[in-house]
Amino acid sequence: MEIKELFEGVFLIDGKLATENMVKGSKAYSEELLAVGNKEYRLWNPYRSKLSAAIMNGMKNMHIKKGSSVLYLGAATGTTASHVSDIVGPKGSVYCIELSDRNMRQLLGVCEKRRNMLPILGDAGETSKYSEYVGECDVIYQDVSARDQSGILLENSKFLKKGGFAYFIIKSQSVDVSKKPSEVFESELSKVSQQYEIVEKVNIEPYDELHMFAVLRKR
Repeated sequence: MEIKELFEGVFLIDGKLATENMVKGSKAYSEELLAVGNKEYRLWNPYRSKLSAAIMNGMKNMHIKKGSSVLYLGAATGTTASHVSDIVGPKGSVYCIELSDRNMRQLLGVCEKRRNMLPILGDAGETSKYSEYVGECDVIYQDVSARDQSGILLENSKFLKKGGFAYFIIKSQSVDVSKKPSEVFESELSKVSQQYEIVEKVNIEPYDELHMFAVLRKR
Protein backbone atom coordinates (compact mmCIF):
# COMPACT_ATOMS: atom_id res chain seq x y z
CA MET A 1 0.00 0.00 0.00
CA GLU A 2 1.46 3.35 -1.08
CA ILE A 3 0.76 6.38 1.11
CA LYS A 4 1.86 9.84 0.02
CA GLU A 5 1.20 13.07 1.93
CA LEU A 6 0.12 15.65 -0.65
CA PHE A 7 -0.43 18.46 1.82
CA GLU A 8 -0.26 18.60 5.61
CA GLY A 9 -2.98 16.18 6.74
CA VAL A 10 -4.04 15.21 3.20
CA PHE A 11 -2.94 11.83 1.87
CA LEU A 12 -3.04 9.86 -1.36
CA ILE A 13 -3.47 6.14 -0.62
CA ASP A 14 -3.17 3.90 -3.67
CA GLY A 15 -4.44 6.76 -5.81
CA LYS A 16 -7.35 7.69 -3.51
CA LEU A 17 -7.52 10.84 -1.43
CA ALA A 18 -7.88 10.55 2.35
CA THR A 19 -7.54 12.33 5.68
CA GLU A 20 -6.49 10.76 8.97
CA ASN A 21 -9.59 10.16 11.08
CA MET A 22 -9.60 12.38 14.17
CA VAL A 23 -12.36 10.22 15.68
CA LYS A 24 -11.31 6.61 15.16
CA GLY A 25 -14.09 4.21 14.21
CA SER A 26 -16.49 7.03 13.38
CA LYS A 27 -17.87 8.02 9.99
CA ALA A 28 -19.25 11.45 9.13
CA TYR A 29 -21.24 10.15 6.14
CA SER A 30 -20.83 6.94 4.09
CA GLU A 31 -17.06 7.19 3.58
CA GLU A 32 -14.80 4.15 3.66
CA LEU A 33 -12.47 3.75 6.66
CA LEU A 34 -9.00 2.32 6.12
CA ALA A 35 -6.76 1.08 8.94
CA VAL A 36 -3.01 1.34 8.36
CA GLY A 37 -0.92 0.37 11.36
CA ASN A 38 -2.18 2.32 14.35
CA LYS A 39 -3.77 4.99 12.17
CA GLU A 40 -7.17 5.16 10.51
CA TYR A 41 -7.90 7.08 7.33
CA ARG A 42 -11.17 8.26 5.82
CA LEU A 43 -11.31 8.08 2.03
CA TRP A 44 -12.34 11.43 0.56
CA ASN A 45 -14.57 11.10 -2.50
CA PRO A 46 -14.06 13.96 -5.00
CA TYR A 47 -17.61 13.45 -6.28
CA ARG A 48 -18.86 14.29 -2.80
CA SER A 49 -16.53 17.20 -2.01
CA LYS A 50 -15.39 20.14 -4.12
CA LEU A 51 -12.24 20.56 -2.05
CA SER A 52 -11.34 16.94 -2.69
CA ALA A 53 -12.08 17.48 -6.40
CA ALA A 54 -9.81 20.53 -6.52
CA ILE A 55 -6.97 18.62 -4.87
CA MET A 56 -7.41 15.68 -7.24
CA ASN A 57 -7.33 18.10 -10.18
CA GLY A 58 -3.96 19.48 -9.14
CA MET A 59 -4.66 22.38 -6.80
CA LYS A 60 -1.25 23.76 -5.85
CA ASN A 61 -2.08 25.83 -2.79
CA MET A 62 -3.45 24.35 0.45
CA HIS A 63 -3.63 26.72 3.38
CA ILE A 64 -5.90 24.66 5.62
CA LYS A 65 -3.48 22.89 7.95
CA LYS A 66 -3.00 21.71 11.52
CA GLY A 67 -4.20 24.36 13.97
CA SER A 68 -5.98 26.48 11.35
CA SER A 69 -9.16 28.38 12.17
CA VAL A 70 -11.65 27.98 9.30
CA LEU A 71 -14.95 29.78 8.70
CA TYR A 72 -16.98 27.35 6.61
CA LEU A 73 -19.91 29.02 4.84
CA GLY A 74 -22.46 26.49 3.59
CA ALA A 75 -21.39 23.49 5.65
CA ALA A 76 -24.45 21.44 4.60
CA THR A 77 -24.40 18.03 6.34
CA GLY A 78 -20.70 18.22 7.15
CA THR A 79 -19.14 16.03 4.45
CA THR A 80 -16.26 18.32 3.47
CA ALA A 81 -16.25 20.12 6.83
CA SER A 82 -15.51 16.83 8.59
CA HIS A 83 -12.41 16.30 6.44
CA VAL A 84 -11.37 19.89 7.19
CA SER A 85 -11.85 18.95 10.86
CA ASP A 86 -9.42 16.05 10.40
CA ILE A 87 -6.84 18.34 8.78
CA VAL A 88 -6.93 21.17 11.36
CA GLY A 89 -6.94 18.70 14.26
CA PRO A 90 -7.93 19.25 17.89
CA LYS A 91 -6.07 22.58 18.14
CA GLY A 92 -7.85 23.96 15.08
CA SER A 93 -11.44 25.09 14.69
CA VAL A 94 -14.14 24.91 12.01
CA TYR A 95 -17.04 27.37 12.31
CA CYS A 96 -19.83 25.72 10.33
CA ILE A 97 -22.49 28.13 9.05
CA GLU A 98 -25.56 26.41 7.60
CA LEU A 99 -28.98 27.82 6.70
CA SER A 100 -31.03 24.63 6.22
CA ASP A 101 -32.73 23.13 9.29
CA ARG A 102 -32.69 19.73 7.62
CA ASN A 103 -28.96 19.85 6.92
CA MET A 104 -28.30 21.18 10.40
CA ARG A 105 -29.86 18.13 12.03
CA GLN A 106 -27.30 15.89 10.29
CA LEU A 107 -24.49 18.38 10.84
CA LEU A 108 -25.15 18.38 14.59
CA GLY A 109 -24.54 14.63 14.70
CA VAL A 110 -21.14 15.12 13.05
CA CYS A 111 -20.19 18.01 15.33
CA GLU A 112 -21.12 16.10 18.48
CA LYS A 113 -18.23 13.72 17.78
CA ARG A 114 -15.85 16.40 16.54
CA ARG A 115 -15.15 18.97 19.20
CA ASN A 116 -13.31 21.29 16.83
CA MET A 117 -16.48 21.86 14.76
CA LEU A 118 -18.97 24.53 15.89
CA PRO A 119 -22.38 24.29 14.16
CA ILE A 120 -24.16 27.63 13.66
CA LEU A 121 -27.64 27.80 12.13
CA GLY A 122 -27.79 31.00 10.13
CA ASP A 123 -27.64 32.85 6.83
CA ALA A 124 -24.07 33.41 5.61
CA GLY A 125 -25.17 36.82 4.36
CA GLU A 126 -26.25 37.97 7.82
CA THR A 127 -23.00 38.01 9.76
CA SER A 128 -24.44 40.02 12.66
CA LYS A 129 -26.37 36.91 13.70
CA TYR A 130 -23.19 34.89 14.36
CA SER A 131 -20.35 37.41 14.74
CA GLU A 132 -20.21 36.86 18.52
CA TYR A 133 -19.38 33.17 17.97
CA VAL A 134 -16.71 33.53 15.28
CA GLY A 135 -13.17 34.66 15.99
CA GLU A 136 -10.47 35.80 13.57
CA CYS A 137 -9.93 33.09 10.96
CA ASP A 138 -7.03 31.92 8.84
CA VAL A 139 -9.26 30.65 6.03
CA ILE A 140 -12.78 31.20 4.70
CA TYR A 141 -14.25 28.28 2.78
CA GLN A 142 -17.40 29.33 0.91
CA ASP A 143 -19.73 26.90 -0.84
CA VAL A 144 -23.19 28.49 -0.81
CA SER A 145 -26.08 28.34 -3.26
CA ALA A 146 -26.95 32.02 -3.38
CA ARG A 147 -27.28 34.74 -6.01
CA ASP A 148 -24.91 37.22 -4.38
CA GLN A 149 -21.95 34.94 -3.76
CA SER A 150 -19.34 37.69 -4.07
CA GLY A 151 -21.32 39.85 -1.64
CA ILE A 152 -21.42 37.05 0.92
CA LEU A 153 -17.66 36.60 0.71
CA LEU A 154 -17.06 40.33 1.14
CA GLU A 155 -19.45 40.49 4.10
CA ASN A 156 -17.58 37.68 5.86
CA SER A 157 -14.14 39.06 5.06
CA LYS A 158 -14.13 40.97 8.35
CA PHE A 159 -13.49 37.62 10.08
CA LEU A 160 -10.47 36.82 7.89
CA LYS A 161 -7.05 37.98 8.97
CA LYS A 162 -4.99 40.11 6.60
CA GLY A 163 -3.09 37.80 4.27
CA GLY A 164 -5.56 35.01 5.02
CA PHE A 165 -7.03 32.86 2.29
CA ALA A 166 -10.52 32.35 0.88
CA TYR A 167 -11.56 29.19 -0.94
CA PHE A 168 -14.31 30.65 -3.07
CA ILE A 169 -16.53 28.17 -4.91
CA ILE A 170 -18.61 29.99 -7.50
CA LYS A 171 -21.85 28.27 -8.55
CA SER A 172 -22.75 29.84 -11.89
CA GLN A 173 -26.32 28.53 -11.98
CA SER A 174 -27.11 30.12 -8.63
CA VAL A 175 -25.89 33.52 -9.81
CA ASP A 176 -27.32 33.84 -13.34
CA VAL A 177 -28.53 31.00 -15.55
CA SER A 178 -28.81 33.33 -18.57
CA LYS A 179 -25.06 33.93 -18.77
CA LYS A 180 -22.23 31.64 -19.75
CA PRO A 181 -20.59 30.10 -16.67
CA SER A 182 -17.24 31.65 -17.65
CA GLU A 183 -18.86 35.12 -17.67
CA VAL A 184 -20.34 34.55 -14.22
CA PHE A 185 -17.02 33.34 -12.83
CA GLU A 186 -15.11 36.36 -14.06
CA SER A 187 -17.83 38.77 -12.92
CA GLU A 188 -17.89 37.37 -9.39
CA LEU A 189 -14.10 37.43 -9.14
CA SER A 190 -13.95 41.01 -10.37
CA LYS A 191 -16.38 42.08 -7.62
CA VAL A 192 -14.01 40.87 -4.90
CA SER A 193 -10.78 41.99 -6.60
CA GLN A 194 -10.27 45.08 -4.44
CA GLN A 195 -10.09 42.97 -1.28
CA TYR A 196 -8.62 39.80 -2.77
CA GLU A 197 -5.94 38.74 -5.19
CA ILE A 198 -6.37 35.52 -7.16
CA VAL A 199 -3.84 32.88 -6.20
CA GLU A 200 -5.26 30.03 -8.24
CA LYS A 201 -8.29 28.93 -10.26
CA VAL A 202 -9.07 25.21 -10.47
CA ASN A 203 -11.42 23.44 -12.88
CA ILE A 204 -13.19 20.71 -10.88
CA GLU A 205 -14.78 18.83 -13.79
CA PRO A 206 -15.73 16.01 -14.17
CA TYR A 207 -16.47 15.85 -10.44
CA ASP A 208 -18.64 18.99 -10.52
CA GLU A 209 -19.82 20.98 -13.51
CA LEU A 210 -20.71 24.66 -13.79
CA HIS A 211 -18.53 25.54 -10.78
CA MET A 212 -15.24 27.36 -10.37
CA PHE A 213 -12.92 26.73 -7.43
CA ALA A 214 -10.85 29.84 -6.73
CA VAL A 215 -8.14 30.32 -4.10
CA LEU A 216 -7.86 33.96 -3.06
CA ARG A 217 -5.60 35.93 -0.69
CA LYS A 218 -6.90 38.84 1.34
CA ARG A 219 -5.00 42.02 0.54
